[in-house]
Amino acid sequence: MSWHELHLGDVIQLKRGHDLPSSARIPGDVPIVSSSGITGYHNLAKVIGPGVVTGRYGTLGEVHYIEGDYWPLNTALYVEDFKGNYPRFVAYLLMTLELGQQNAAGAVPGVNRNTLHQMTVRVPDVEMQRQIATVLATYDDLIETNRRRIALLEESARLLYREWFVKLRFPGHEQVQIMDSMPAGWRRANLYDIATLTMGFPFQAALFNSDGVGKPAVRIRDIPEAMPKTWTTEEPASADYEIQRGDFLIGMDGIFHMNHWVGEPAWLVQRVCRVRPKLDIYRGFLALALHEPIKHFEATISGATVAHLGAKHLKTIELLVPPLLFSEQLCTLNSLLEQQLLLVEQNRAAQQARDALLPKLMSGALQL
Repeated sequence: MSWHELHLGDVIQLKRGHDLPSSARIPGDVPIVSSSGITGYHNLAKVIGPGVVTGRYGTLGEVHYIEGDYWPLNTALYVEDFKGNYPRFVAYLLMTLELGQQNAAGAVPGVNRNTLHQMTVRVPDVEMQRQIATVLATYDDLIETNRRRIALLEESARLLYREWFVKLRFPGHEQVQIMDSMPAGWRRANLYDIATLTMGFPFQAALFNSDGVGKPAVRIRDIPEAMPKTWTTEEPASADYEIQRGDFLIGMDGIFHMNHWVGEPAWLVQRVCRVRPKLDIYRGFLALALHEPIKHFEATISGATVAHLGAKHLKTIELLVPPLLFSEQLCTLNSLLEQQLLLVEQNRAAQQARDALLPKLMSGALQL
């Protein structure tokens, strides 16, 4: 097997994406790809797939492989010409180049495609490119399959929650008496009556690091992916600030992100709220019940420069709570949640395995 040292411009030709304002978009099945990935769908394609897209402005360093035809937005660069190279290998090649470190702009992060074309890369022959991409794609295909399964589980849980606990069409509802606009045995309870809420610890920002030194510290930006990007060597006086697997988290500033924590124990940082049901059987129910009131606050609360969610807002949340006689339905929601958490953990393991293989395969250090 021979590897060749070339300029990136000898391997591919990058081109700026194309404008497509929201007003011009027509619903369809063609993915619209920005610097951060698929952000919508249109009825027409601008580029024939497969394709590879990376950020030109804003989100830099991320690389997106698109199997079919697509529309790359003007915040992105896409591969216009693969020059005979294997497209999926090209995607993995770009992942190893730390494109996010090539910022050529000022206030807004950006890269210059001509600068990228001058980068030195090493590539093998096309057949070896295909073999390398096939190995790495095994992990990515599993991750994508699991993501689709997670989305289906989330949708199933939402539909069941609305059917049973909002529309009150739970099994046997025809035989249950309605009193004060709710089924007999149900109750209206304040959020604080059924859950324990803990606000994060004010860690010293100077002690944060991104090198994995210390213990993970969960900040608002970590909630969507439930993955730590920050660590701290500071130890709070109380273990009450520790987050465990399955804890439900709410970001209290800006976009009020909500998610369950999946992963190793971590510290709860200021402006993040941890919600734990007082009875574990209400774990899945509670997360679904909180979605609507939190989104209501997100739409109505405003601050000087950013929206702030406070304890005073959370204390106003009142939920219609089913009795423990509904254990079968409550356990069903918990089961759907647990399946989601397991798939997220499976994806983490697959991503770690892929990330460990990626530099070895792409450098030729590990041969197939």
